[in-house]
Amino acid sequence: MPAIRIPTPLRKLTDNQEVVQAEGATVGELLTALDGRFPGLRERICDEAGAVRRFVNVFVNDEDIRFLEDQATPVGPTDEVSIVPAIAGG
Repeated sequence: MPAIRIPTPLRKLTDNQEVVQAEGATVGELLTALDGRFPGLRERICDEAGAVRRFVNVFVNDEDIRFLEDQATPVGPTDEVSIVPAIAGG
């Protein structure tokens, strides 16, 4: 199963786990599976229309899914998926 890195602000939903696993052939399937295990996680990552929120980046093996196939991006059992919220500064 792919390893999914959870950012610190969302770890309260994953029982403080930094890395979790879920089954799925695509990023979208992984997000659905994660939400089944950790209710509320998907709504923090995706908007009401189901698209990844503008301020959240999702990477598969260091590649931004927005430049691949978005949520249809395939994932393999040894892939690493990272969820990275944008950080504002001033």
